[in-house]
Amino acid sequence: MAPAMGDSAVDQTRPATPRRPLAAIVLAAGKGTRMKSALHKVLHPIAGRPMIEHLLAALGELAPERTVVVVGDLREQLEQRLAGRAEFAVQDPQLGTGHAVLQAQAALAGFEGDVLVLYGDVPFVSAGTMRALVERLHSEDAPEIAVLGFEPEDANHYGRVIANGDKIAWMVEHKDADEGQRACPLCNSGLLAARADALFELLARVGNDNAQGEYYLPDAVNIAVEEGRTCVVVTVEDADEVAGINSRAELAEAEGRWQRARRVRAMAEGASLVAPETVFFSWDTRLGRDVTVEPNVVFGPGVEVADGATIHAFSHLEGARIAGGVSVGPFARLRPGAVLEAGSRVGNFVEVKNAVLGEGAKANHLTYLGDATVGAGANIGAGTITCNYDGYFKHRTEIGPRAFIGSNSALIAPVRIGADAIVAAGSAVSRDVAEGELRLVRAEQLVKPGWADRFHDAMKQKKAAAKGREG
Repeated sequence: MAPAMGDSAVDQTRPATPRRPLAAIVLAAGKGTRMKSALHKVLHPIAGRPMIEHLLAALGELAPERTVVVVGDLREQLEQRLAGRAEFAVQDPQLGTGHAVLQAQAALAGFEGDVLVLYGDVPFVSAGTMRALVERLHSEDAPEIAVLGFEPEDANHYGRVIANGDKIAWMVEHKDADEGQRACPLCNSGLLAARADALFELLARVGNDNAQGEYYLPDAVNIAVEEGRTCVVVTVEDADEVAGINSRAELAEAEGRWQRARRVRAMAEGASLVAPETVFFSWDTRLGRDVTVEPNVVFGPGVEVADGATIHAFSHLEGARIAGGVSVGPFARLRPGAVLEAGSRVGNFVEVKNAVLGEGAKANHLTYLGDATVGAGANIGAGTITCNYDGYFKHRTEIGPRAFIGSNSALIAPVRIGADAIVAAGSAVSRDVAEGELRLVRAEQLVKPGWADRFHDAMKQKKAAAKGREG
């Protein structure tokens, strides 16, 4: 999701060329009470990826020298998730956004450069938007702070940015705004960029004489403006880019927006979605050209689908690599480590996990293939399972090229089935099968002529006698 920028933004396609080092402060100290969850708010996933990871991926395109995440409630979850990728500053208690940013000052001691302030629960800010804010600091008028503004359809509870052109005259929180200020359509996203020295110098002077009794980040802008220092607003055109997520409902709305955009992109890149609104992608799903995706397909993380493959209805794929011309489903499940080579087929109610199907191999019905290698051209009959787990360890099954596995067979790993071998239907195979060999593992059939007729006659007589007693 990379919305277009307004006239005040720079070209998003330009490479990042900051004239000063860049640091980022990501605010993630809030309690997230509206989520009603034991999981930190910013770790809730969108398209299979924690929302803060979406933000950090975009930030990574700017290659900041330092990233400081301000944490508070449930901070151990963030510290574990982001260990080695960010520094941490603790905000306790939480006394407002200005107070939160100020907690990062110690972590950035000695840093001389630009600082980008972001929010962990505003995950879809594009790299282009971030770059626009930073680049605006380097314009001829050399503003102290560049604030990201937007114009939502419903300004609701947002703070306002009062500006002349792109020069900020005043900023005010919604609860402190008068009617005239609330009539202003330009709202504050909360994101901003500033020189590190100016930002912390201004924040140290922010007070909490307001409706909430908090230290507001926008007040740093107002202090600068009152002293005649230039502060500017950069406007993003698509309000969805700066939408915050505070509840399960807002999380679902964000998921919906992301999925709609991804479906449009998939079709623009050459895939056919029969019923787009029923297909769900992961953040890293990769589809080739002329891929057909039927209704009610779910892509989990780590799926690659090559040109010309077909994913039939009601299939679920995760961690799978699918080559050209492959057919999957309907009602198939591909789990991590599934590799389907060119022209292979996985049919209805087939599950594949950590297994490779060679070129042209088929498993058409009711089969489980786990920890297995299936050779090119092999045929796996309905009801076949690889018994890969002994209660303690996993074991592999190897099936050679052109082997034929009859229906309702159990291949008890570790076991090897040679090329061109045949396993008869209903066999439980626990020893290797040589190339070209027939393996039949069944109990001897016992035939008793007339036994069934005598059984039926006896049972009918008993049933009739029982009814007579009841009458």
